[in-house]
Formats: sequence, structure tokens, C-alpha cells
Amino acid sequence: MDKAQRFANILFDLDGTLTDPALGITSAVQYALRKMGIEVEDITTLNWMIGPPLLTSFKEGYGMSDEDAKKALGFYREYFSVTGIYQNEIYPGIQELLRDLHSAGRRILLATSKPEEFAKIILKHFDIYQYFHLVGGNTFEETRPKKEDVVDYVLSQYPDIAPDNTIMVGDRKYDVEGSARFGLECIGVLFGYGSREELVTAGAAYIAATVDELRSILL
Repeated sequence: MDKAQRFANILFDLDGTLTDPALGITSAVQYALRKMGIEVEDITTLNWMIGPPLLTSFKEGYGMSDEDAKKALGFYREYFSVTGIYQNEIYPGIQELLRDLHSAGRRILLATSKPEEFAKIILKHFDIYQYFHLVGGNTFEETRPKKEDVVDYVLSQYPDIAPDNTIMVGDRKYDVEGSARFGLECIGVLFGYGSREELVTAGAAYIAATVDELRSILL
């Protein structure tokens, strides 16, 4: 089976895979924590919150109750929806990769734990929205909080998708494990926020250290 068949459908994570969202996410988390009475001076210490579901991170990282975590998430979105969403950079080479995959007839799908509406704004901001057949994400009501929930939703839209013609691309163990629940292999990228050890331990089938290496695997 050639690559066009093996990777006919490609699910991309967003944060840490297509774009570097660190400044926007960590600034929004800092804002939310401050509203909750928790001061964090160095936002780089919040990089661990890029990737996992935010409700879970607020609860596990700061011992918040379900109610307080939802309140913190509301404060996070208060900042992110206006400012943080644009404190973001697309990784060099990603736009060209998506363009070439689209030209090659691949079905390109987004599977992000970020709310879909935020994801669409970001894709349009970086002029890559047109390459996606579907943008799948969480909802503002938190009905798809885990990566596996989002992957399940995306896969349900296409009856012809199967493990032998579909691959996930992501930078954290959540991408690897969430797609594995449905029999999908995952390409782990190292230019995001997961380490090689994290991705290999989670079971990534391929590792791409750079966007060029990712291109070589897919094309």
C-alpha cells in the first residue's frame, strides 16, 4: 500500500502540532489563576498545561473542585477569546505541507481539544482553514473534553475511515492514546510540547523531529 492509500485521511492536532500557542495559552491560564486567587509570575512554568484538557489540569494541578475548575475555565476563555487566541504562531513549513497534502488529494481533518469555534478562528487567521475537510474539537459546553471524544466525533463523520487508511499527527501522549482507542497509529512530532520519551512510551508509530521529517513520512 502506497502512502496515498495508507495516509488517505490525516487527523491533525492543533496546539503544538500546527501552531505554537504557548504565549496565548499560558497568559490566559495566568489570568484565570489570578482571578482564582493564585499568582504565577513566570508563565513558562505553565507550559505543561498545553495539550491536556484544561478542566482536568485545573483540578489536578491546583486541586480545584469541579465547580472551581469550570469557573477558572470561564476566566481562561474570557482572556483567550479576545487576546490569547492571537498570541500564536504557525510553525514554519506547516502551511506548505497542508497545501501539498490537499493538492495530493488527502482528506485533512482537525482533532483538537480546543473548542471548535476557537480552532476555526485560528485556522482562518493563519490562512489554512481552506485545507481542512472537517474541524473537530471540543464544545463550549465541554461535551468532548478528552482527545478520544474528539477523535470519535471526527471518525463518526466518515464511514470510509479505517485504521489502514488513516493516521493521527500530534505532539502529546493524549494524541497517541486517544487515536489508539480507535486502532489508529500516530505520528508524534517533537517540535511541539511532548518529549520523545513521552511519545514513544505512549506508543507513537513514527517520530518526526521537524516539519520536514513529517513531510517525508506523509508524502
